[in-house]
Amino acid sequence: MSQDSGAFRDKVATIDKEGKRVWIFPTKPKGKYYITRSQLSIVYLLVFFALPFIKVDGHPLFLINILERKFILFGQIFWPQDFFIFGLGMVLFIVFIALFTVVFGRVFCGWACPQTIFMEMVFRKIEYWIEGDAAAQRMLAKAPWDAKKIRTKLFKWTVFWVLSFIIANTFLAYVIGIDELKKIITEPLSEHIGGFSAIVIFTSIFFFVYSWFREQVCTVVCPYGRMQGVLLDKDSINVTYDYVRGENRAKFKKNEERTAGDCIDCYQCVKVCPTGIDIRNGTQLECVNCTACMDACDNMMEAVGFPKGLIRYASENNIANKKKFSVTKRMKAYSAVMIVLLGVLVYLLASRTDVGVSILRTPGQLYQQKDGYVSNLYNYKMLNKTYHNKVLELRPENFIGTLSIVGNSELKIPAENATGGSLFIKIPEKEVKDRKTELKIGVYENGKKIATVKTSFLGPFLGN
Repeated sequence: MSQDSGAFRDKVATIDKEGKRVWIFPTKPKGKYYITRSQLSIVYLLVFFALPFIKVDGHPLFLINILERKFILFGQIFWPQDFFIFGLGMVLFIVFIALFTVVFGRVFCGWACPQTIFMEMVFRKIEYWIEGDAAAQRMLAKAPWDAKKIRTKLFKWTVFWVLSFIIANTFLAYVIGIDELKKIITEPLSEHIGGFSAIVIFTSIFFFVYSWFREQVCTVVCPYGRMQGVLLDKDSINVTYDYVRGENRAKFKKNEERTAGDCIDCYQCVKVCPTGIDIRNGTQLECVNCTACMDACDNMMEAVGFPKGLIRYASENNIANKKKFSVTKRMKAYSAVMIVLLGVLVYLLASRTDVGVSILRTPGQLYQQKDGYVSNLYNYKMLNKTYHNKVLELRPENFIGTLSIVGNSELKIPAENATGGSLFIKIPEKEVKDRKTELKIGVYENGKKIATVKTSFLGPFLGN
């Protein structure tokens, strides 16, 4: 690295000494990594825009309805009673991020993050198409606001706004469902003021991010860049400059016997960087591992006849000590925690029932004695988590007695709905041995047991 390699950490590439915004005009990348990222992005975008239209039994495959606290993942409905599963899922996700970052750095940011995909693979490509490459964009930015510049900018902003509108509608479809979104679009505006306002707000946010805020989402807002400073170690894989091979830098001269390093100081790696950094300074929080610098460097190395890979995926130990990648104790520890949490999550999902049932003694009510029986009054609540109506039956499991539903002959639960009521549990006096007895009640559907519910039963004495 250069002698003053630490100076770059004193500033952010997108902000000058006066604190003003420095606009980044990256050169359009070319190379195998850019082609692969473009192909993967097509898959990501197809999935993103198609998922809201995919239904299972007439219901969305995916729905994240925060307002109604209703979530549908892969056709399965999750209600507030299942939030503990989401809590564990979030813990698992955080551990996964930590593990993935320890091993592979910020690969997610460059290859799968929605912000990067939309910015670099959609909006940036449109910008190249409308305004030209980096040099043309820079000239346009410095040019006076004549008719040509106004037309170009208005055309670009119009396209950006239309795309932001489409993204906002798709995003909203994940929240309220595609059918509700259709109503907002097709029915009178007066009937959907809230929904229309949400579309306008989301459209404005996306337009602001992709037309102005841009890479600052990654360098200023996103906490992931700060996290990597804690999570990365010298064995973590990142987009890395091989300073052992590249230094000292010197311009390339044809037919010259070269004594300097392989870096020809062409600055192509800097020109293509979407966050404006110099990867040769080492690992930086602004680097999103997009591999644009790898493509640019490989193209230059090929042009001058040097081996490729001066900038490549590698760890600090790979570069400094020429060590091969190896699994460290830290990686093994994260993996072990990950496997345990994943096992618990799979178990919870597999053991999750389609019906939630709770039976609790009615507050303030004592037991009753009549005709040789002791009875308790209970309140029951039942939640149907499926798309189909259900009829259930309650049966005693560990006691001799009867269960009587107040006012109903059977327990009917509408699809995606809840029901509740009261019931009496009667037990012969001779079977009541303690003041408080734990009861187990089986929940059956079509003769098949689907759950067991526990509750307590109060009696008149402590035993015989």
